[in-house]
Amino acid sequence: QVQVAESGGGSVQPGGSLRLSCVANGTIFNLYEMGWYRQAPGKQRELVASTQISGNTNYADSVKGRFTIFADDAKMAVHLQMNSLKPEDSAVYYCHVQESGLNRYYDYWGQGTQVTVSS
Repeated sequence: QVQVAESGGGSVQPGGSLRLSCVANGTIFNLYEMGWYRQAPGKQRELVASTQISGNTNYADSVKGRFTIFADDAKMAVHLQMNSLKPEDSAVYYCHVQESGLNRYYDYWGQGTQVTVSS
């Protein structure tokens, strides 16, 4: 069984910074992608940033230049450095881990960590 644990959420003023961390515990044979999604009340869950084992990274347009994702594949860990935070960044942030199987992908999700940006 794979369990995903998140940490680093909290409350911060606009312009502040937070770093989210995620560790996947258990056996993952073929790690493919690790990333972060977020969901605000009344809105759909959306991709914030992701990184693949190939080194490819993707960022939402709204966070480019402000957020940086980096992973430690050996430790099955991924982090999201969030700078210049805005009120619209407020959401529950979910860590996502994807493993490639024989004919399918396997997805693992954390329980979420709250990020609140307000004055």
